[in-house]
Amino acid sequence: MPGRLLAIAITLASMAVPVHAATVQLSMENLVILPAEVSVKVGDSVEWTNKDEFAHTATARNGDFDVNLPPKTSAAFVVKKAGTVEYYCRYHPNMTATLKIER
Repeated sequence: MPGRLLAIAITLASMAVPVHAATVQLSMENLVILPAEVSVKVGDSVEWTNKDEFAHTATARNGDFDVNLPPKTSAAFVVKKAGTVEYYCRYHPNMTATLKIER
């Protein structure tokens, strides 16, 4: 009987689907952040690509992150807590977007 329970446990463990964090990609182009609103989960990476010829930032209004993006570069941030976070570019404050972060 113990051998059978071990075999069942091994079978169930091999069927478990590992949880993988996602990478959500956003772009900054022509002074716009796209998409302007995105849903992510804690542990996911948010990756911004600056397609413009000038620098941008992704700066959370609540202080959670401040990512610098020189021209034609990408940078990422790993989401650490749930909530809704509004962010903007410090150099171009009219560039705004929102992350909706779930557990």
